[in-house]
Amino acid sequence: MDADTKKDVVKKKYSNIALGVVQGCGCCGSLTNEQLAASIGYSPEENRSFSEANLGLGCGNPTALGEIKEEDTVLDLGSGAGFDSFLAARKVGKIGKVIGVDMTEDMITKARENAEKYGFNNVEFRHGDIEDLPVETGSIDVIMSNCVINLAPDKYRVFKEAYRVLKDNGRMYISDIVLLKDLTPEEKNNDELICSCVGGALLKDDYLKIIKDAGFHSSIIEEDKDISERQYSGYPVESLKLKLVKMRMN
Repeated sequence: MDADTKKDVVKKKYSNIALGVVQGCGCCGSLTNEQLAASIGYSPEENRSFSEANLGLGCGNPTALGEIKEEDTVLDLGSGAGFDSFLAARKVGKIGKVIGVDMTEDMITKARENAEKYGFNNVEFRHGDIEDLPVETGSIDVIMSNCVINLAPDKYRVFKEAYRVLKDNGRMYISDIVLLKDLTPEEKNNDELICSCVGGALLKDDYLKIIKDAGFHSSIIEEDKDISERQYSGYPVESLKLKLVKMRMN
């Protein structure tokens, strides 16, 4: 399956999620959105505050990992219905700003509706591809991404784009699914496995090498291997939580 076909498969699935045609990405069994959020690090208060924006699609809580300060400009890669963006918006305050980017138009529509509902004036949602970000070079203090980069066919381009838009010494906080053992060709091209964050995932070492090749200094914050059984039917995956830094160039 080529890259464009994979993107079309993902767009269709996540459009249906945004429209409420299907619930979740298909990875989480009988877990409700609230139970899933609790299992990956969200507090009950966080979920109650923005329950309409929690579509049960994450594998971590990057806003909890992130050192987000007042006045920061934060970029959310694959912002979905806005859940993480709204949590970040509370941290940056009225002077700060959050930009969410998502390639699914129906997700952007839902996120904008949620922003209006929750009264956020410091959040903007842009339709675009995380492999080609609609964001100005060197304009971002913090990037976060929750279980999205695995869906992108060209992950190196994602990280190069992230590097481009970050300021010097900018930080990036990621929760993403990586493989601990390779999949079969059939599994890698299975529509449901791709959309549920397994089929397009990379082996952990390959993922970390791409990050290094893109210019980042990275450190592992946490590795959640139990998520394989909780959410991914025993597939050989883990949720990898990372901090990346764009080092100032001399």
